[in-house]
Amino acid sequence: MNVPAESSPGQRVARNSPPSPISALIARARAAQAIADDWTQAQADEAAIAAAWAIVEPSRNRELAELAVRDTGLGNVDDKIAKNRRKTIGLLRDLQGARSVGVISEDPERGLIEIARPVGVVAAITPSTNPAATPANNIVNALKGRNAIIVAPSPKGQSTLTRLLQFVHAELDRIGAPRDLVQQLPTPVTREQTFELMRQADLVVATGSARNVRGAYESGTPAIGVGVGNVVVIVDETANVADAAAKIARSKTFDNATSCSSENSVVAVDAIAGELLRALTREGGVLLDADEKAALERAMFADGKLASEVVAQDAPAIARRAGLQRREFANARFLIVAESGVGRVHPFSGEKLSPVLAFYRTPSFEAAVECASEILRYQGAGHSLGLHTTHADRALGLGLSLPVCRVIVNQSHCFATGGSFDNALPFSLSMGCGTWGGNSISDNLNYRHFLNITRVVEPLAPDLVHEPSEEEIFGAYRAKHRV
Repeated sequence: MNVPAESSPGQRVARNSPPSPISALIARARAAQAIADDWTQAQADEAAIAAAWAIVEPSRNRELAELAVRDTGLGNVDDKIAKNRRKTIGLLRDLQGARSVGVISEDPERGLIEIARPVGVVAAITPSTNPAATPANNIVNALKGRNAIIVAPSPKGQSTLTRLLQFVHAELDRIGAPRDLVQQLPTPVTREQTFELMRQADLVVATGSARNVRGAYESGTPAIGVGVGNVVVIVDETANVADAAAKIARSKTFDNATSCSSENSVVAVDAIAGELLRALTREGGVLLDADEKAALERAMFADGKLASEVVAQDAPAIARRAGLQRREFANARFLIVAESGVGRVHPFSGEKLSPVLAFYRTPSFEAAVECASEILRYQGAGHSLGLHTTHADRALGLGLSLPVCRVIVNQSHCFATGGSFDNALPFSLSMGCGTWGGNSISDNLNYRHFLNITRVVEPLAPDLVHEPSEEEIFGAYRAKHRV
């Protein structure tokens, strides 16, 4: 790699970092990345596919899903298998033909060439809710850009990640790529280790708790984090109610609502609210009465915070924890609580990470928009909003007015937000929430976030050069205001 030492990735950290156990991981990653730096596009593509096969191969996928549920206690095996496969296949679909090595675009007329360069060593902070799918997504994107990556898992997700990396290393061996391109923090993972990793890396990608994201931004290293999810879905008076209910139920129950893109609140216009409730009940939802709602609130928010014991559990288990006795709870797919308020004294208005759905009624679509805005500004600003409607212009209006980076129209939200085969969003498990959510990006995390882009610029042809006069720029303004 013919690059001056002072320009090499991570040189800033190498000068200032004291010796530490993390330094050894970083050094190995840098040595491996120096090899990958000379890869061709074909080699980078093969490495990405190799890492993806590590999780998609059916027997490995099942083993990882079973291990994840056993050790984290979150979600269910069949849905994790589906998630691991779908998210990874979808990501590879997005990466097919994408240029990430050398010259990636040329504009001869403007004299502009863009060159893709690695960012260096990526520190990936990953959650317990997706202990295989999220690391795999990050690993594939990192390798596509010829980077090395070191993953810091949640303590509960450590065993799943260890097994995933064994599979990844086997595939890297198969293609002759350095194993040290993909590493993880050693057991037991500590906050101190994780912060030191973030400090010494060249880029931090943080998915998970708000604490993880804050730590990433405070590390002093360029960072990409994602905001809090608390998805609201509006069902207006023109919606196909049965279709909306089926899509909401499917999304709300997938993997026991581990996804930050799972609907947390439905805001229904009065004209269809009763019909929608009945449709949600037919889809397996159980509406709680006032006493049952109070009991559920005590079980889920005993100290004012969401109890970890209910996160990503199925509805019958949550009902049992709350002492709910009705026969319907034994076979419930999800629980429905009628809500009217927003804020800390109304905890069901926040993110619940469980198959529990808050249900709001409003007199009009305009009131529904105001309710959704209030919920998002309390928690979840920047993430996304769902809308079920036959008025296409309403979606555009929401995009122009509400603090969200995505408006998902007539779709199952948790499947659509992170990319889908039937929409144009990139496949990802990490959704940026823009400045509304305290994030540096507002799009779905994708391979371009793992690249540096160098631009080579030549002078324009003389006939394309034009420096505007003051009159061209200010003429209309000066005439209007007589200045």
